[in-house]
Amino acid sequence: MTSPEKIERVLIYRLGSLGDTVVALPALHLVARTFPTAARLLLTNFPVHSKAPASSTVLANSGLVEGYINYPAGTRNVSQLAALWWKIRRFRPQVLIYLAKSRGERAVRRDRLFFRACGISDIVGLPVGDLAQPLYLPEVGMWESESARLLRAVRDLGECSIDDKRNWDLNLTDAEQGAAREALAPINGRPLLICGPGTKMQAKDWGRENWRELVSKLSQAFPEHALVFVGAREEAEYCEYVATGWHGSAVNCCGQTSPRETAALFHYAELFLGPDSGPMHLAAAAGVPCAIAFAARTMPGIWYPHGLGNRVVYHKVECMGCDLETCIEQKKKCLTSITVDEMLSAAMEAWSYGRRERAS
Repeated sequence: MTSPEKIERVLIYRLGSLGDTVVALPALHLVARTFPTAARLLLTNFPVHSKAPASSTVLANSGLVEGYINYPAGTRNVSQLAALWWKIRRFRPQVLIYLAKSRGERAVRRDRLFFRACGISDIVGLPVGDLAQPLYLPEVGMWESESARLLRAVRDLGECSIDDKRNWDLNLTDAEQGAAREALAPINGRPLLICGPGTKMQAKDWGRENWRELVSKLSQAFPEHALVFVGAREEAEYCEYVATGWHGSAVNCCGQTSPRETAALFHYAELFLGPDSGPMHLAAAAGVPCAIAFAARTMPGIWYPHGLGNRVVYHKVECMGCDLETCIEQKKKCLTSITVDEMLSAAMEAWSYGRRERAS
């Protein structure tokens, strides 16, 4: 690869929405440090689902990228591909940082040819060989996280510690932090728990009755705490129902705060409760202990929240790793088998870990 000091334009390829973007933060920080003076654009899809915030809503104002090129995911339309080719050619990137997940050897080969045709000579991070999939870690009985896999993919750029909090920093602005304080004004400075029970995937939904019963039990354990709900606007009604189980002060911020303002909310939280979701990764990035009802649609570890204090309830079933977005045949048995008491225990353990950390 050309010496980083001579690189003026870098294209970063990463698809996905909120959670996919947050888990890539350590890799994005490494890219920014390696090419501090280069123009850095993110090639990414712009999700159309209202519950799936685009990467631009997560990275705006962060300084990690300076702009975006829309990647029409899944398209085979020749005119759309030609338009994408022209946008990339016009930017004239000297290096491509490939942070997309592997979609198979054929897709990777096709991507390589396309980016070469765009005039990019250096490509870093192609998911080939042992980079194609997360590594199995027998010492912990889980798979490598997606964040760790991405850092392996770009290891030629230098060292980057996944445990360094600075590598998870979204560089929130004063205005974003001010919006979070304003959203929390109704709780009058009470200690705070945050719950984000919603999800855009049926296969990840633990069920509003379960969440309602859980927060009811937690309200007895934390009578002085307030509960704040986060998520998309479409999840507000779901959260309103869950909130009926909470006996104390509660605020529903669903659709009221942007992803970055939601990230600012977590700086006041002692615990996050939810499923495998974008808000879960925002909480973990902020160092908030998480208690998660985790569906077994992916192998354990790959998409777990980062951090030592998290407690993930994951039931291994014979169909784990199915990658289904809707589970009908097995009736979500990996999730429905998770009891409220299991999640209550996980929540108390995660909160206790956070309390010890705050006291140290």
